[in-house]
Amino acid sequence: MKKIEAMIAEIVAEILGEGSVVTGDTQLIGGDAQLDSMQLVEVCLALEDKADQLGFEFDWTSDSTLSRSRSMFRSVSTLAEEFARQQKG
Repeated sequence: MKKIEAMIAEIVAEILGEGSVVTGDTQLIGGDAQLDSMQLVEVCLALEDKADQLGFEFDWTSDSTLSRSRSMFRSVSTLAEEFARQQKG
C-alpha cells in the first residue's frame, strides 16, 4: 500500500511542479485541494496508464468520484486505497 501511495504522490508532485510537497494527507478535491480539475484529470490518466502496465483497468468514473465525503479523490491516501482495491479486483 505504501508503494502505491508513493507512486501516486510522485505523479501528483510531478503535475504540480517543482518544489511541491505531496504526502498521503494531501487533499486532491475540496476547499484545500492542491489540484485544479484539469490536473486531477491528468492524475487519472496517469493512473490509467499505470494500471494498464500492471494488467488491470482503473475506473475513476464511479458515482461517488466527486463527492467530497465519499470520493476516492479526498486525498492521496484514499486514492491509493481505491487503486489497490481495484488492482486486487
